Amino acid sequence: MEEFWGLALKVLSMWLILGITLIMLPAMFGVSLGITEIYMKILVKTLEWATRKIQKKAQEKPGHPFSPSNEIIEKCDKVSLEEEITELRRYSNRNRAVPEGDFDLSDVFYFSKKGFEAIMEDEVTTRFSSEELVLWNLLTRTNRNFQHISVRLTILWGLGVAFRYGVLLPLRITLGLIGISWLVIGTSLVGQLPHSSVKMWLSELVHLMCYRICARGLSATIHYHNKENKPKRGGICVANHTSPIDVVILANDGGYAMVGQVHGGLMGIIQRSMVKACPHIWFERLEMKDRHLVLKRLGDHVADKTKLPILIFPEGTCINNTSVMMFKKGSFETEGTIYPVAIKYDPQFGDAFWNSSKYGMVTYLLQMMTSWAIVCNVWYLPPMTRQEEEDAVQFANRVKAAIAQQGGLVDLAWDGALKRAKVKDSFKEQQQKNYSNTIVRSESN
Repeated sequence: MEEFWGLALKVLSMWLILGITLIMLPAMFGVSLGITEIYMKILVKTLEWATRKIQKKAQEKPGHPFSPSNEIIEKCDKVSLEEEITELRRYSNRNRAVPEGDFDLSDVFYFSKKGFEAIMEDEVTTRFSSEELVLWNLLTRTNRNFQHISVRLTILWGLGVAFRYGVLLPLRITLGLIGISWLVIGTSLVGQLPHSSVKMWLSELVHLMCYRICARGLSATIHYHNKENKPKRGGICVANHTSPIDVVILANDGGYAMVGQVHGGLMGIIQRSMVKACPHIWFERLEMKDRHLVLKRLGDHVADKTKLPILIFPEGTCINNTSVMMFKKGSFETEGTIYPVAIKYDPQFGDAFWNSSKYGMVTYLLQMMTSWAIVCNVWYLPPMTRQEEEDAVQFANRVKAAIAQQGGLVDLAWDGALKRAKVKDSFKEQQQKNYSNTIVRSESN
């Protein structure tokens, strides 16, 4: 028995030494030994081979033609309510003049069509579930046609499961624990220093090292674009929100002050240690409902040009990285400069989306740590300021549109709160108003 424990201790020691020397130390100083790059090249070649096998099998199978799309409904280019109704009236009134106003029976078909589409596949609730993949990435079956394909592909999948759970998972858990421990201990020690430029520099360095270790622990491959537009001190960084690891992705390239609600447990310990070293903004649950208090604390932070930029996710919830939903206006009511950032993950290597209504944090982290890798692109957009004629809502929509366009995401006006709440009456009233304007437009003329 003693020999067994002695051997286990030696294996654990060797595991920690290799992890610290080959991964953790290079990550802390932003140096790459090329291990991740080699791993990604092998992974890409493997998935390309699996893709060819799947496509070949799908083409050979009768009755199941290969399709590059998973959409149930084929949608045309977006047109307005008035344009669609006008087109319907034109077809339904071939033998008589098209009415200029009033209700027409053909209008019923427009609302029926929209109703059927919403039942089958609406554009809102699909944003709160994982993005469907066209092809199997050897992590999960993402298409009903993907059954047994070949023995070699099945063997490859089995080897992948053993590698992900037997090698990647223990390694990533080790690096995650080291990164979190380093964050708590480092920020607690730095927090004891008197306020000075040295303390601010050390705080930013500790945060940066921790996030780099955590990113390396997820085999994260991050491509940053337009670094000349990186958020500057005294500004507000706003980004689309897909996952809690969005913070790790962005903070891996620079320091940020976080904004959020006070938590208990392990998260609370981390928050209390972080705020000792850096002026993060944590709110109690009741304070979050006080808009004036929130705006005041944000305004005070932005007014101090020596403080790190604030990182905010205005959607208020995680979206599956196919679209950008309504930005809350609170972040855009301050006088600070807004630095938009677009984040786009590659779902081929792992699903970064956190479906918080379906999975808890522990289950989600387990999924992340057993994925092949986290691959994403980050675009820093030019800074934006609120124009004189704009209100906060218009400014938020302009920033959201810029992020959606750069990230190749769908720009939606819907509120992300619909994940857990019903549609507001104001949305229904707006649709009724649009239709009313259509049928009475002749009277206004």
